This record gives sequence, structure tokens and C-alpha cells, in this order.
Amino acid sequence: MSSEPYPSPLESAGDRIIVGRAADGDTSAFAVLVRRYAPMMRAYARRILPGSADVDDVVQDAFITAWDQIPNLEDSEKVCSWLMRITGRKAIDRIRSTRRHFDLSEMELPAPDRMAPPRQVEARAGIAALSDAITQLPDAQRECWVLRELGDYSYEEIADELDLPMSTVRGLLARARKDIIVRMEQWR
Repeated sequence: MSSEPYPSPLESAGDRIIVGRAADGDTSAFAVLVRRYAPMMRAYARRILPGSADVDDVVQDAFITAWDQIPNLEDSEKVCSWLMRITGRKAIDRIRSTRRHFDLSEMELPAPDRMAPPRQVEARAGIAALSDAITQLPDAQRECWVLRELGDYSYEEIADELDLPMSTVRGLLARARKDIIVRMEQWR
């Protein structure tokens, strides 16, 4: 006889059922949401934050907010996108609160082992130049660029996230892209 516990019926339940039970205060149901979506939320936060030290804190803060707000979730089938939106907001808040700049040089370079050292040096220098170009953007342009290019937000989602008109978001992104292109001209 195996000493392993049987999986909870909640583990295989759909999001609608899990969210409904969690909204009623069922901590076991909420724990299923945590297990189900925490890895995706960590990966998303890691893409937004400049380094990995704050990722777990951001995800934890997102789940605390989700626990408080889950009774207000209108469409329980969209719990994943709702959690990702909360995570994105928490990550942006963390960037704003620490006033750190997004530094691409902290990211690992996915390069094959056969890549020659001079090419690796050149690639690192290019990433450092891109990081510097992003750092020199005004805050609003940098936030829009990070949400669009790294967070894969739509223009509408960026406007909602930053509480800006859509036309302003389009303008900020256009100026950010133009500035980055000008600064990265030597890397073409």
C-alpha cells in the first residue's frame, strides 16, 4: 500500500469551480490556484523585473492581492489573465518603488557553446548598449516599452495599466522605439 496521499479532487477541477470556492473563502481551492499559476507568474515577473531577487516577492504580493480581490473577479474563466495582470502591476510597482533601471546586462545570453568568444563579447556589448539605450529613455517611455516588448501587453492593456490615453501610449512607444533605433544605429 502506497503512503502517498491521493490527489485532491480540486486539483483536476476547472478554474470556474476553483475560483468560486476560493471566492467563498476556501483556502484549499486558492492553494490549487497558487500551484497552478505560480510558475507562469514567476516567469512573467522575471521578464519584467531587472534581476531575479524580487520575483518571488512580487508573485507573493500578487497572490495576496488576488486573495483579497477574488470575490470581485467577474469572469472566473479568465483567472489566468487576471493573475498575470496583477503580477504585471506588482512588478511595475516594484520597479517604480526601487527606482532601479531595467538592465539587460543582467540577463543570461542564450548562446550555443560553439559560439566564438569574440562573437560572445560582441553580443554582450550589444546587449549592454541596448540596456543603456533603454535606461536613457524617459520613465514613461521606458515603462511603455518594457510592458509592450517584454511584457507583451497590448496598447490597450498598457493604457489601462499606466492610466494613460491610448494615443499617449502610441506616442510614447513611437518615441521610445525611434530613440532606441537611433542609439543602436552602430549595431545594425
